[in-house]
Amino acid sequence: MGEFLTVNMGPQHPSTHGVLYLELQMDGEIVVDCKPHLGYLHRSMEKIAENRTYTQFIPFTDRLDYLASMNNNLCYCLAVEKLLNIAVGERAQYLRVIIAELNRVVSHLVAIGTFAQDLGAYATPLFYAFRDREKVVELFDSICGSRLTYNYMRIGGVSADIPAGTDGLIKDFIAYERRMLKEYTELLTYNVIFLARSKKIGVLSKEKALNYSVTGPILRASGVKWDIRKEEPYLVYNKFDFDVPVGAHGDSWDRFKVKLEEIEQSLRIIEQAIGSIPEGNPVSKVNRVFRGTGETYLRTENPRGELGFYLVAEGGFNPYRCKIRSPSFSNLSVLPELIKGLNISDAVCVLGSLDIVMGEIDR
Repeated sequence: MGEFLTVNMGPQHPSTHGVLYLELQMDGEIVVDCKPHLGYLHRSMEKIAENRTYTQFIPFTDRLDYLASMNNNLCYCLAVEKLLNIAVGERAQYLRVIIAELNRVVSHLVAIGTFAQDLGAYATPLFYAFRDREKVVELFDSICGSRLTYNYMRIGGVSADIPAGTDGLIKDFIAYERRMLKEYTELLTYNVIFLARSKKIGVLSKEKALNYSVTGPILRASGVKWDIRKEEPYLVYNKFDFDVPVGAHGDSWDRFKVKLEEIEQSLRIIEQAIGSIPEGNPVSKVNRVFRGTGETYLRTENPRGELGFYLVAEGGFNPYRCKIRSPSFSNLSVLPELIKGLNISDAVCVLGSLDIVMGEIDR
C-alpha cells in the first residue's frame, strides 16, 4: 500500500460554503478519510446571549444562519415567549409564518444556485436564483428596512406591520416563482450532466441519517418524513394544508430535489396565509425588559433543519444559560461518512448538497 496524500481543502476554498477547513487523506484522487476542522468563525454567541437582555439578543440571532435570519429571529422569540408565558396575537402569528416561509424560499434558492455552481454549471443557475431572491429581499427591505440581517421578530409579535399593498406583491411573487420553478426543473433537474454528477453520489441511508441526528431537507431526502411544522405545529401551521417532500435514495440529487419541491410547499403555505390573515395590530405591546425563572427548549423547522434554543432563567434580565442547537452542525458531522471512497470532485458535490452555513456551526 502506498502512502496517502494529505490535501487541505479550505478554509479559503470556494466550494466550502463558509470558513471551513477539511483535512482530506487521499489515495490518488480518492478520498480515504476526512476530518472537518471548525472554529474559524467562532463568535461566542451563546455567551453573548447570557450577557444581554432577552430583547437585546434578537439581532445576534440574525448572524447564525445568515441566509435564514428571519427564521432564527422567530425560533429565539418563540423560545423566550414559551419561557416567560407571553401570548402572541393572531395577526402577528400569520405574519411570522408568511415571513418565515418567504425566507425559506430564498434560502433554498441560494442552496440550489450554489449547488449547481459547485457542479460546474458556471453562473446561470446562481444568477437565476439571486434574481428571484432579490424580489423577496426587496419585500423584506420595505417591511423592516434591512436586506440580510433583519431583526424583524419581537418578543410578543413583530417590529412593524407590513406596508399597504404588500399582500398583493407577495401574491405576484408566488405566481412568478411558480413559473420559475418550471425553469429550474428544465434547466437542472433532469439535465444529463447534472444527473451524472449528483445521482448515487453521497448516499445517506435512513439509519445513518437518524444516528447522526441529521434534520431538515437532508433527513427527508433519505426517506424520513419528519417536519416539525407537521409533527409539533407551532404558530398557526396546523391551519394550513401542505405536503412534506421526501427522497427515495438519500443521494445528492435527492437532496437537491427535496429543496426544489419544498419551495412549492412554502408557496402553498404563504398563499393560504395571505388569503386568511386576520385584522389587528401585530406589533408587540409588552415590556422591552423581562425577568423570568425556569427553563425551556423550543425547536422550529428552519430551512436547514431543526433549530433549537434551550434557555435557563434565574430571575435576571438575561438568560442564565443559552444553548443553541444548529441544524448545520449535525448535517456537517455526517460528511466524512458520505465522501469516503469518492473522487475529490464528488466530495465537493456532497458538501454542496448538504447546504451548510458556517455561521450557525461556529456559534
